[in-house]
This record gives sequence, structure tokens and C-alpha cells, in this order.
Amino acid sequence: MTKLLPRNEGTADRVLRVILGVGLLSLAFFGPQTPWGWIGLVPLVTGLIGSCPLYTLLGLNTCPMTMKSS
Repeated sequence: MTKLLPRNEGTADRVLRVILGVGLLSLAFFGPQTPWGWIGLVPLVTGLIGSCPLYTLLGLNTCPMTMKSS
């Protein structure tokens, strides 16, 4: 599963995505109640699983590297 969804988001990135996702998703229930609020599922899910498919395609990584002991 790590090849399909590699961990490529750092802690700050994940927290911001979850906050943004919850904020956007709340627009589907409160406020203008438009269907556009459902777009908040994308940052919410990627923040919760710690992997962004777009980051994978672009070769980006905000996750700090851990040193392997040899």
C-alpha cells in the first residue's frame, strides 16, 4: 500500500489540509449550503491519510526524511 499511497505530507501540511477540509465541508451544511462545499473532502481525506496523489505526480514531498540505521 505504501507504493500506491506513499507518505508525502509533513505534519504542518496535514494539519492545514484537515482544517481547510473541515472548513470547506462545513459550507455544505452551514452558510451558503452549496454543493461546492463537498470539495472539502479532498483536502480532508489527503490530510488524514498523509498522502497526496498530486504531490506524488509532481515529485513533491513535505514529509521529513527519517534516517535509516544500517
